Amino acid sequence: MHELGVVHTNITRADREAVDALAQFGVATIHEAMGQLGLMRPYIRPIYEGARLCGTAVTVLLQPGDNWMLHVAAEQVQDGDVVVAGCVTESEDGFFGELLATSLRSRGARGLIIDGGCRDLDELREMDFPVFSRAINAKGTVKATLGSVNVPVTVANALVNPGDVVVADADGVVVVPAARAAEVAEASRRREDAEADKRTRFEAGELGLDIYDMRRKLAELGLTYKD
Repeated sequence: MHELGVVHTNITRADREAVDALAQFGVATIHEAMGQLGLMRPYIRPIYEGARLCGTAVTVLLQPGDNWMLHVAAEQVQDGDVVVAGCVTESEDGFFGELLATSLRSRGARGLIIDGGCRDLDELREMDFPVFSRAINAKGTVKATLGSVNVPVTVANALVNPGDVVVADADGVVVVPAARAAEVAEASRRREDAEADKRTRFEAGELGLDIYDMRRKLAELGLTYKD
């Protein structure tokens, strides 16, 4: 059940050092290091090439076709935050554009994730304000109905709590629970180190069949080679 008409002004953000550590890694690495958890559904896409972000979530629950709560959320943004907006039901209207981006940036926001529409692409690209959205849509919105700020929201099937870490790049968006940020950053580092070793072996011509010890399992399952 959604909590409507409330703004929580005091949230516990993930440790900044852990957030900065996570910022070094790609979404795929973090997702794998976290046990293949935390991904938003892949329809949330960057609005321009090269967009990427990492920060702590200020969450927003929107009403369809109404961007009022994004303005309310701007007041709650601190340096290093990312606004993460879900909607009570599906809506692809243009909730967000250049003016709101200017407002959020002035507060220190690192970007926006929104399960809805975004417009003013050329301006946002020029600003290099990263947005990951459900749709690109010029359709305007109203300011008439209450949602909430800093409540748990479901965005593209991923649960986001205020203060969680969100990381987004060309591969998608992943959510790291605040309490796990440091642990997942360390697991991501270990995974990258292991991948670096495998990359060297692949470059030398070794096969995945041998690196991952696949031959025995394939033989057990009955794979045969014929001339």
